[in-house]
Order: sequence, then C-alpha cells, then structure tokens
Amino acid sequence: MLEKLIIQKTLRVPASAGASGDGAAVARQLDAALLDAGFSASRPLLEHVGGLAPGPAMDLAATVVSAVRELVGDHVRHNAYFIGFPHDVPDTMEFWVERLRAAVPAGGDPATDAELRDALAAGGVNLLDLPGYGAYQHTYAELLAVHDALVASAGDRLTLLRLGESAEAEAARLYAALAGSTTPLGQADLAILGELAVACMDAEQPAEVPVRENRAVLNGVRLVLGRPLVAVDSTTDVLRLACHVSGGDVSLATPTRFRGFRRRERRVLLAALNEVVGTSPAKLADVARYAERWKRLGERLHPHEHAEWPHAREVFAVARGERRLRSLSGRAEAAFRAGAIGQAASVLSAAPGLLLRSADRLLRLAPMAERAAVLEAVSGALGTASGRVLCSLREHVANRMTPASARMYVNRSRRAWVGPDLRPTLPPELLAEVSARLDAEIGARLPEPALPLLVDPDVLDVALPLSGKAAEGGFAVLPRGSRAPVSGEVLRFFTYWRQSDRRTDYDLSVLLLDDEFQTAGQVSWTNYRHDGVVHSGDITDAADGATEFIDVPLTVRGSYVAPQVYIYSGESFDDAAESMFGYQTRTPEQAGAPFDARTVRARSQMRGPGRVALPMVFARGESGWQAVWLHLYLRGRPSFNRVEDNTFTTAHRVRALMERRYLTVSYLVDLWRSRAEVTMWDGRAPDEPVMFIGLDAPDGLPDGSEAYTLDRLSELIPA
Repeated sequence: MLEKLIIQKTLRVPASAGASGDGAAVARQLDAALLDAGFSASRPLLEHVGGLAPGPAMDLAATVVSAVRELVGDHVRHNAYFIGFPHDVPDTMEFWVERLRAAVPAGGDPATDAELRDALAAGGVNLLDLPGYGAYQHTYAELLAVHDALVASAGDRLTLLRLGESAEAEAARLYAALAGSTTPLGQADLAILGELAVACMDAEQPAEVPVRENRAVLNGVRLVLGRPLVAVDSTTDVLRLACHVSGGDVSLATPTRFRGFRRRERRVLLAALNEVVGTSPAKLADVARYAERWKRLGERLHPHEHAEWPHAREVFAVARGERRLRSLSGRAEAAFRAGAIGQAASVLSAAPGLLLRSADRLLRLAPMAERAAVLEAVSGALGTASGRVLCSLREHVANRMTPASARMYVNRSRRAWVGPDLRPTLPPELLAEVSARLDAEIGARLPEPALPLLVDPDVLDVALPLSGKAAEGGFAVLPRGSRAPVSGEVLRFFTYWRQSDRRTDYDLSVLLLDDEFQTAGQVSWTNYRHDGVVHSGDITDAADGATEFIDVPLTVRGSYVAPQVYIYSGESFDDAAESMFGYQTRTPEQAGAPFDARTVRARSQMRGPGRVALPMVFARGESGWQAVWLHLYLRGRPSFNRVEDNTFTTAHRVRALMERRYLTVSYLVDLWRSRAEVTMWDGRAPDEPVMFIGLDAPDGLPDGSEAYTLDRLSELIPA
C-alpha cells in the first residue's frame, strides 16, 4: 500500500479521506499498540483518528501499526534456539557432546565416552546432522511463556509519528524529493521511486532530475505506460533505461540480460538514440565503454529494420568496432601516459565532474612547473561541478592530510577490499589551498537560512549522505561512517532470514578487537560464550524464518565490537526471501523476550553481494560507546564461512574505516555559522519558528518551522 510506504519512509501518516464520526476508541487502541512497538502518535494524529468513523479509523490504524512493526522488524516471530537465552546457554563443547550422545545408538541408554570416541573414530559424523541441532525445539509461544514481560525503561526508544496531508499530497511530496535528489539513491529508494512514479505520473513533475539513474527509473515507467521520455541526453541514458525495464542494474555495475521489447518500445528507444547522436555526434564516444551490452541490446532492438533512424544505427556500429572513436577519458589517459599532465587537465576541463574526481592524480603527478596550472584548472571546475562532487572531493582532501595505514576500496555494490596506500604524499600547503577553495565554493552554495538554525548535537556526527548506495534501507539507518551514541548496558544484535527455495544457514557472529585492532575474542556458533558475550544458538534452516541473537555487555574487554553475518550455506543475501540485521539496547533488569520492538535502535536490510555482511561496528571512546555504520559486504567463500577464517580481513577493514575522516553534518553547520544564527538544541521547544536539523524532529516545534531529519539530510547538500 502506498500509505504504508510513505509512513515507513517519512514517519508521516497520510490523512484519511474517510467519513467523520466517533473513532475515539480506535485512537486509544492505536496509541497503546504503537507504544508496544516503540512509537507514539502526535496529538494531531490521534485527534484525526478519533474524528473518523470507526471503519475508516480502524483501517488507518491497522495500516499505521502494520507499517511501523515492519519498519523495526516486529512483523515476524523472532524465536531463539536456546529457549532461556540469554540465560541457560550451555558451554559449546558440552552442548555438542550432548547432541552426539543423542545420535549414537547405545541400546536405549546414554552413550558412554568410549562409545562416543568409537563413533568419532569411525568418521562420518556431521555436527549439523545431529538430532535436534540447528532446528527450533520449541514454539514461539513456548519461548514467550518462559520469559517475563519487558520492564519498561526510561531509555527505551519512543519514535514520534506525525499527521501528514492527504495520501496524494504526501506521495507527491516524497516523489519530488526522491526524483529531484542531487545524490544517487540506494536500491531501496530506487524501488520506492518506481512505485511513486506510477502513482504520480499525472502530478506535477520535478523541474529537474539531476541523477541519471533516477531518470532511468522514471523513464522506465513512462516507456511501459506509453508516455514520452524526458531528459534523455546521452547514449548511456538509453542503455540505463533498457537495463531498468529488463529488471537489471540501472547503475550498469553488472551486466543485464535484456528482455524482449514490444515494437512500440523499440521505436521509442531507437528514436531517443537517434535524437541524442543527431544532436551531438561526439556522444558516440561513450558507446565503447559498454560495447558488449550495446551488442546484446542491438539483438533486441533490431536497428537494421529502421532506416529512418540512421544515427541510432551508428551506435551499434561503434559497439561492433566498425567505427572507432576516442572518448574524453581516453584522450585524457593518453595524455597521462605521455606525462603531459597539464594537457590531461585541459582535456578533462570539458567535464568538470571528471576533472575533480581526477584532481588528486593530477596534482600528485604534475611536475612543479605545471602544478599551478593544474590547480587553476581544478579551481575553474569548482563553479560548474555538482555540490555532491565538491563535498566528495573535500572529504577526500581531508584524508590526504596524513598518510593512511591502509587504503579502503568500496565499490557501488558496497563490496570492500583493503590494500596498501602507495600514493605519494601531497604538500600540506597545497592541500590547505584546495580545501580553502572548496570550503568557499560549498559555503557560497548553501542556501541562506530564512530562519535561525536549531541543531540537535546527535546529528553532528552523521556522515553527509553523498550517495544512497552507501547505506541500506531500514529504520534509523545512517550513512557509512556515521556515528551515533549508544545508551543502555547491553547490546543485543539480531539477524533474521527466510529462505526462498533451498535450505539456507546464516550465522551471526561477533569479533572483538583491542585498541590496536588485534583480535581479542569471538562469539559465534562455534563459541557460545566469551567475556560475558552470549550467543543464542545456531539455526541452520529458515523455511519459516529464523533468528539468531548475540548479547554483548558494554563492560566487555576490548575497544571494538564488530557484528557480522556469514552465509554458511544456501541463498545469498539478495536471493533470500527476507534478510535483516539490527540491534537493541537493554539493561540486565529489563528481562523480556529476546526481541522487543521497544528496544530496537536500528534495523537494516541485508541486500548486497558477497557472502559476509559487515553492517556496523561499535567503538569505545572517552565519552562511552558509539555505533559506527559500515554497510560493507565481503566476498568470503562460496560456502562454510566462519568468523575464525575472517578475523584478519575484518580487522583491516574496520581499522581503515575507523581511521577515515568523513564529511559530516557538522561541516555544513560550521560553514553556516559565519552567516546565520546557529543554536544547539537542549531538548526545549523554541519560542519562534526555526530551521531544525536532527535525526528526528521534536514535538512542539512552532508553526512555520522547517525540519530536516534523517529522511531529508540529503537536501542539505548544495546542488
């Protein structure tokens, strides 16, 4: 339902158009149900529900409760293998011996130690096949029966839901924000954009769609519905569109198997190609980069049947190698190889974004005689490049101030690897000059606040969302590199998965690292306990869904806690019917079932490549523990992945990311200080309208205030 999607994305509840009446009883029930899930309804929302007739009120309440429960992962039953978890979890070896005794025939009596040794010596014993191993031995109802109710705590999460406008108005608002985003969207948001594009096809369209992947999604809907395409100005735009409507990767990071196109669709795509190349023949040079995909697409579009579009046929001639054209990047590379760095900068000046992405390479390779000219070329590109590129370069420059112990590489699919940083250092005065020019340009582009700025201190350490690809969809999920304070005394990690077609075994594990990023211990299915950390037990089949938990007391020895999810066997994170990771915070006295929505601090989807997920790390600092979001996937083995085999690579990636400096919201706030009144929020509602920046908007902001919360932080990045 569109309403559910809007609630989950914005925490705003679209107003119902149902008949008026007395829905006060439903409003009270809604309030109670939301509190059980860790949410509360604003006064206007409760008044709106209470003013509806019982039928429409109940429909709206059901939608709201379903949306928020799904948002925090409370829509499924989270059972635990050991029914008393976190108590009564046995020693790992004792548990395995118990399972082995149950498997060895001994004439009706428990097997002796000698009989167990004989069975093991004979070979053929598979731990995962032992009776009762890896499958729940009790129902979810039986698990609840042995746990007391959760004791409410003042530190429990309570997330506010607000009343929005009509569903149509809220959909149009969210559609405009996503379509007009100046930063690339993640897969979850691209899917939302596609749904909204259908619903908002006849609504007012955004004046500009800056990100080409967003254009491909919108044009995909228009192509299927028979509407004219918009803003197609490159050959690659057409390729992205064809990939999207074929169910492939709109970012072009992975190849797509093209579907068959209807005759009308073929004509639209070929006409678009013809228009692009006819207007600017130089854009044919972009075709060679994806030549093989163009060949495959040509097999579906049959350009030879359409003599009326000769320029479109040129695209496929270039792809087949019948015509050779050198792209701008190719000409720049030729200059680099010849050592003509100034010439390379001159060539790249025609593409300011590409020039700025190559700025480090240009500056470190330029001889002293050319360095000033290269710096001026870089400076000349600042005024025309996008704000996102400027911020990315500013973050990059900050990380060149001091040599890195290792260099982290993360691709668009969030797969990560680490290598030595072999780049020569750049002079500090040069980096300072580039930083100053970037600060001036970014600061000049920031909008002039019409209201005083009120900033929640908790948002200052949130990394600027320069790309939605550096995060997952979910609840309270922050961009990679963001830091958030952790309250409570116990961290409880959980992972849930449900297989699609074949037996699938995911394993939740925790790696403990000391202040030098050396291994200080681990807890996993092979080691249920370590230094107070406790595992809930191994589940090896998830036909009906499965959950694993790990409790980590914040008194644990070590400086870093790195939860990970390993695919031991079965379906990938992308292929599973559902997969998620999250964490809760509790006090030991709270008791309760292993999962309670009121204690969930964050929940993220797990949808990515590789066989190991590394969603976040928890770091101990001078002011306490912080959660640091990573959103990484490691290649791992095809099967049988275990934390013991991955400690070195995980530690290196954690270290590289923890030592990296991210551009955060505090950077923009500091730029604003010179031109606007900035006040830190102390929990009290202001007397006058403000521009509020924080993770969540507080209740009681004066009318006329503007709130930039987690779902809108990308709007702060200059265009």
